[in-house]
Amino acid sequence: MEHPVVGTAGALFLVSTPIGNLGDLSARALETLRDADAILAEDTRHTRALLAHFDLHTPLESYHEHNEAATTPSLVSRLQLGARFALVSDAGTPLLSDPGARLVQAAVAAGVPVVPIPGASALLAALVGAALPTDRFTFFGFVPRKGPERRALVAEIAALRHTAVLYEAPSRVAETLQELASAGAADRAAVVARELTKQFEEYCRGTVSALAAQFADAPPRGEVVIVVQGGEAPPLDEPALRSRAAALRAEGLSARDVVRVLMEDEGAPRNLAYRLAHD
Repeated sequence: MEHPVVGTAGALFLVSTPIGNLGDLSARALETLRDADAILAEDTRHTRALLAHFDLHTPLESYHEHNEAATTPSLVSRLQLGARFALVSDAGTPLLSDPGARLVQAAVAAGVPVVPIPGASALLAALVGAALPTDRFTFFGFVPRKGPERRALVAEIAALRHTAVLYEAPSRVAETLQELASAGAADRAAVVARELTKQFEEYCRGTVSALAAQFADAPPRGEVVIVVQGGEAPPLDEPALRSRAAALRAEGLSARDVVRVLMEDEGAPRNLAYRLAHD
């Protein structure tokens, strides 16, 4: 394997692994896993099965949310001495709702090269297969189970003007969709994607409220990703925007800064913001 870094320093490789279909493990990922000094795995039992399938015998070390604080300093020390580690999660791309951010940040701070090895991602697979807008989106990870954090996240998604992607346990899909519907997103287009890349991959499409009803009595099976279309922006109040532009100019802002404020704070389209800034 030709390493992308030279010298005596080690490197931390972030290796994406299959989320279901083993054919999605790239040749580059296989080579990286084979040549690493050790593989840092979220669940060594799970990763051991993957290595056995591809006849790989690289040593495994456990790295997960319960030991990352304690093990990160020694791992970084070994990286500085020249070790090459491959970090993997149980499935998909490391750090996306999985452990690893602490190690990556520590490695970068210590001057250790961090090299992503792209591959499977449930987030991106669901997003591109949902047939909803992809030009802008927000990934929310796993929805909190209860409490103010859950209510705040539901409210944030309901107010979002672009596509939202979130992970959820199958047993809570209907509840989450119903809460989104109650928060004002009932008529939004949504997709519940399940078992991505596996034999029973499925995209269930409908409105948020319709999907909540569909899964109320029959929760989906397998791993689930929910994709929700953003809401429509409220109609722009052009007279109010014109007044805001005049006030900003009176404060001494340049036309360029007025355009920026109108776009960022008021959601005005660029052409309208430019015209009002120069009126």
